[in-house]
Amino acid sequence: MTDKTDPLQSESVQNFLKSIYALQQGGKRVSTNEMAGLLNISAPSVTDMAQRLEEVGLVDYQKYRGVMLTPAGEEEALKILRRHRLIELYLVQELGYELYEVHSEAERLEHAVSDRFIEAIAARLGDPGLDPHGDPIPSADGIIERRDLKPLSDWPLGVPAVIARIRATNDEMLQHIVGRGLQLHTQIEVLGRDPFEGPLTVRVDQTQQIVGYNVATCILVEVLSDSNP
Repeated sequence: MTDKTDPLQSESVQNFLKSIYALQQGGKRVSTNEMAGLLNISAPSVTDMAQRLEEVGLVDYQKYRGVMLTPAGEEEALKILRRHRLIELYLVQELGYELYEVHSEAERLEHAVSDRFIEAIAARLGDPGLDPHGDPIPSADGIIERRDLKPLSDWPLGVPAVIARIRATNDEMLQHIVGRGLQLHTQIEVLGRDPFEGPLTVRVDQTQQIVGYNVATCILVEVLSDSNP
C-alpha cells in the first residue's frame, strides 16, 4: 500500500499534483483560485501546499502568477493518473460498473492500493491505452498519448465522426450522456446547430436527436474513416 509516512505520498499531495496536471494543459500556469475551486479548499491552503511542494522540486510556484508542475512533478502526476484510469477501466470491464459510477470509486482506491496491484490490473487488462472515458492511460514509464480531438459542439456540419472521449466527471451528466446512447466508438454526425450556444441536431446510428450545447462540449470526437473536417 501507499507509504503513509511519506508526506509526499499523501492523498492531498497526489490530488494536488493531479489537479495541476489537469488544469495546466497547454503549458499555462494555474492560478491559486483555479486550484482552490477544483479542490474545494481555500486559496491560502493552495499557496501553502504549492510552497511546500516547490521546496521538494515538484512544482514551480510564483506569487501572483500561479503554479505549474516541474518535470519531476509531472512524473508524479502521471503515476497517480495511471492508477486512476486503470482502476476505472478495471471497474467497468471486470466488475460491471457503469461509466458514471467509476470516477468517485477510483478516487478512493487510487490512493490505497499498491504499485503491484496496479500493475497486476494493467496485465489483466492487456496493458490498455485508454480508460472507459476514452482518456489516455499513461504507460508505466510515464508516456501518454496525445490525440487531436474536437468537442462535438465545434464539429462541422455533415462530417461523419466517431465519439472518442467523454470528459464529464459529473456523475449525473455522464449518466445522461450514456442514457442517450452517446458512448465511445458511436458514430455521430452533426446535422444542425442553433446559434448562441444553442442545441445541436445530430444523427446517432441513423436516429436523429437533440443534444444540448453543454453536453456537446463534453463529447470529444474524431474523424470517421477517410472523412475530412
